[in-house]
Amino acid sequence: MRWLAQTSEDTEAFGAWLASTRPAGEALAVVYLIGELGAGKTTLARGYLRACGVAGPVRSPTYSLLEIYDTPGVSILHADLFRVQNAAELDGIGLREWARPAFLWLVEWPERGAGHLPQPDLSVGLSAGTAGHEINVTAGTALGVRWLNALSNPALASLVEKPPPGT
Repeated sequence: MRWLAQTSEDTEAFGAWLASTRPAGEALAVVYLIGELGAGKTTLARGYLRACGVAGPVRSPTYSLLEIYDTPGVSILHADLFRVQNAAELDGIGLREWARPAFLWLVEWPERGAGHLPQPDLSVGLSAGTAGHEINVTAGTALGVRWLNALSNPALASLVEKPPPGT
C-alpha cells in the first residue's frame, strides 16, 4: 500500500492511523521503519506513540538505542539502530528480553540489526520527494496481512478520529 504525506503532520497522522488499526490481540508485533535520514521515521513513530497515549517528548532514541513506553494494553519499544555497527551489539542491550506478548516494536534502521531482530509484521518504507514523503507499507506475516487489510479499508476510517492521509 502507498500513501503520500505532504507535511510532517500528515506523517504523524499516518502513524496514528497505523496505531488505530493494529489488530487486537496480545501477540508481539514488529514494525520496521525504513528510510534515509530525514525520511520521517521518527515523526511516524511519534504519531503512533501519541495515538497510544504517550504525552511526553518523543525523540529518536539514537544514543540510548531504545526507549520503552508503557501504554494501556501494550508496551511499545522504540528502537533506533542507526549507531549500531555490528548486529551482534544488540545481544548486549537485552533486546530479546522484550520479544514477548503485549509488546510492539517500532524499529528504525532495522537493516543494521539483520539476523538479530524478529521478522517484521509490517515494513514501512519512507522516502522524501518533491511532493512530500511517500509511505509504502508491506506485510511480512499473517498479523501484518490483517493489519494491512485494516489500513487499506476506507470503511474503517469512520471508526477512528482521522482518516488516513491521502484519502
